[in-house]
Amino acid sequence: MFKWGCGLEFLLVLCGLELSWSCPRHCICYTAPSTVSCQAHNFLTVPEGIPPDSERIFLQNNKIHRLLRGHFSSDTVILWIYSNNITYIEPSTFHGFTLLEDLDLGDNRHLRSLAEDTFHGLARLNALHLYRCGLSSLPNNIFQGLRNLQYLYLQENHLKFLQDDIFMDLHNLSHLFLHGNRLWSINQNTFRGLRALDRLLLHQNQIEWVDHLAFHDLKRLTTLYLFNNSLIQLSGQCLDMLPALEYLRLNDNPWSCDCKALSLWEWLKRFRGSTSSVGCQAPVNMVGKDLKELRKEDFPNCSTAPNSESRAQTHNLSGTVNPSMNRSVVIGSGDQTSVVQPSRPSRSRNCTKPRNRLSKGKEDNEVHHSKEVMADKDNSSSDFTEGGKHDHTSPDGTVTRRKHKCAPRTTMRPPSGVQQANNRAAISQSLLHVHAIFVALITTYVGSILR
Repeated sequence: MFKWGCGLEFLLVLCGLELSWSCPRHCICYTAPSTVSCQAHNFLTVPEGIPPDSERIFLQNNKIHRLLRGHFSSDTVILWIYSNNITYIEPSTFHGFTLLEDLDLGDNRHLRSLAEDTFHGLARLNALHLYRCGLSSLPNNIFQGLRNLQYLYLQENHLKFLQDDIFMDLHNLSHLFLHGNRLWSINQNTFRGLRALDRLLLHQNQIEWVDHLAFHDLKRLTTLYLFNNSLIQLSGQCLDMLPALEYLRLNDNPWSCDCKALSLWEWLKRFRGSTSSVGCQAPVNMVGKDLKELRKEDFPNCSTAPNSESRAQTHNLSGTVNPSMNRSVVIGSGDQTSVVQPSRPSRSRNCTKPRNRLSKGKEDNEVHHSKEVMADKDNSSSDFTEGGKHDHTSPDGTVTRRKHKCAPRTTMRPPSGVQQANNRAAISQSLLHVHAIFVALITTYVGSILR
C-alpha cells in the first residue's frame, strides 16, 4: 500500500501536481491547484474531510441525495456533482461562493425544483449546468445577479413555460440550451436582456407559437435551432430582428404553406445564411414541398405580407421608404418620383450584360418596380440624380427601363462600312499618283530619244 501511495505521488509530481495528505477516504487529493476527486465511489452523502481550501471538487457519478450548507467551502472555483441522485439543495448551500466559476448539477433526474435564491451571489459564475434535472418550472429570480454567466444548460428537463425577463440579468450569456423540454410558446420578453447571446437551441420542444417580437434583443445571435417542434407558421418579422443570424434550423415542423407562410417565404429568399428544409404539411397541394423552393406564383390571391422586405422597399403615396434601409431617398408622390442617392464613389457599369425584363401581375407591379430601382441603384450612383429618368410601370404591367443608363462608349474606330469606303478612297488616290508619275517618266524618256 505504501509503495502504491509513493507511486501515485510520484506520478502526480511528474504531472506538476503535489499530493495532499488531508483527504477524504476513497478520494484523491492534490494541490496546485488544490483538488479533491471523489468521483464514481457510490457515495450517498458528500464525504467528510474535504480540505477547506479546495478549489476544485469532483463528485460526479455517485449517489448523493442532498446538498447542504457547509458541505463545501467558499474557496471553491469548480464544483462538479453531475450524475447523482440529488433531490434537494438547501437554498444557502452556495451562499458566499464568490469565487465559483463552474457549477455542474446536471443529470440529477429527481431534483425537480430549486429555491429562488439557490444561485444568488455567484458573481463570477461562468457556466451553470442544470440539464436532465427533472425541472418542471424555474423560480422568477433564479438567475438574478449572474452577470458573468456565459453558458446555461437547461436542456432535457420538463419545462413548459418561461417567465418574462427570467434571463434579464444574464448580460454576458452566449450559449442558452433549452432543447428537449416541453415549451409550447415563446413570448415577447422571454429572452429580453440577452444582448450577447450567440447560440439559442430550442429544438425538440412543443413550440406552437413565437411572438413576432420574441427575438428583439438578440442582435448577436448567430445560431437558432427550432426544428422538431409544432410550428405551423413563423413571422418573417420575427426573424428580421436577428441581423447576425448565420445558421437556422426549421425542419420537422408541421408548416402550413398557405398565405400565412408568405412573410417567412420572403424572409428565406433574402437570407444568405445556412437553413434547413422547411417541409410543407398543408394545404394538400403543398404537402411534401419545401417552402424555400416555392415561387411567388405558388401564393395566388395572397397579399404581400406586412413588414416584409417588399413593403420596406416599396414607396407609398407620401413618398417615404423604410428608414432602416438607409440607402436612398424617394422624393415625390404617386408615379412621379425621383430617387436621390447618397454620394459615394461611382462604379463602372457593364452595359453589355442583358437584363431580365419580366412582366408582373398588377398586384406585384409596385414591388417589382421597387426591387429594380434598388438593384440599379446599387450598381451606379451617377444614374440616380434629381431630374433623371427612372423606370416606371406601364398600365399593362410591363416594367419600362429608363433610357441612357450607361455613358456613351469611346469610339475606337469607324464602323466597318465606313472604314472600307475610306480604304478604297485612299487606294484610288494612290493609284492616280502612281499613274501620273509613270506618264511623266514615259514622256521624259520619249523626248530624250527624239532629240
